[in-house]
Amino acid sequence: MVCLQLRGTALGSVDAVLFDKDGTLSISEPQLLTLASARVFLCLEQAALALPAAVLPDLQQLLERAYGLSSAAICPAGITAVASRDHNLIATATALVQVGMGWPEALALSEQVFAQADQQDARRSQEAAGHTSTTTEGLRPWLEELQAAGVVCAVISNDDMAGIEHFLSSHGLDLFFAGLWSAEHRPRKPDPAAVHGLCEQLGVEAHRCALIGDANSDLRMAVAAGIPHQLALGYTAAWSSPPPLAEPHPLIHHWKELSLAGS
Repeated sequence: MVCLQLRGTALGSVDAVLFDKDGTLSISEPQLLTLASARVFLCLEQAALALPAAVLPDLQQLLERAYGLSSAAICPAGITAVASRDHNLIATATALVQVGMGWPEALALSEQVFAQADQQDARRSQEAAGHTSTTTEGLRPWLEELQAAGVVCAVISNDDMAGIEHFLSSHGLDLFFAGLWSAEHRPRKPDPAAVHGLCEQLGVEAHRCALIGDANSDLRMAVAAGIPHQLALGYTAAWSSPPPLAEPHPLIHHWKELSLAGS
């Protein structure tokens, strides 16, 4: 058996490690900042055709607060960082309703805006232009150590399958991961049954897994699914402002803090 250690302290024996993607495997803040900014711009542009100009500043503030968007950062606990695409879309439509638009019109406009933003999705368009997203520092050596020890790795993310696969393949990481669970799977995270579905796919038991993520919803999901509390690990190093993770979950500040030992 393999024992997972954090800064030399044994956490427990593991057969598999489940990783969140954005904010854990990937430093995604620059791409998410660009994507959220594009959604705000496009939404204001389209709303100006249907709403009085006087409400547009209020709409901008509502959208920026909803997205967790500031001039140079994304809130790591906000919906852009944590929630799925359709949850972001619903939040957008809700902001439009708050400034006077009917729900059917707000939903239709939001879907139009998101389709336009998807055409210039920062995570893909920047990579196509040669500006590849960044993996978190020290990730590959840690994945190599897990692979050498026979510990199975998987991704559990609210990105779609295309986004997960593109990220892994563009960084040559796909061979390290035996399973993927995306926003297209049902149920999706943070439902604890998403962990069970992924564990079944991998052929492992939840109580023999560790889960590493950058959001409290990841950590709560892990424990509710039966992963031991000390093996639900918070990763802090991918954001300009560290995510507000609940104590006393163990926190990882760099992948080199983790190690493996026989048990």
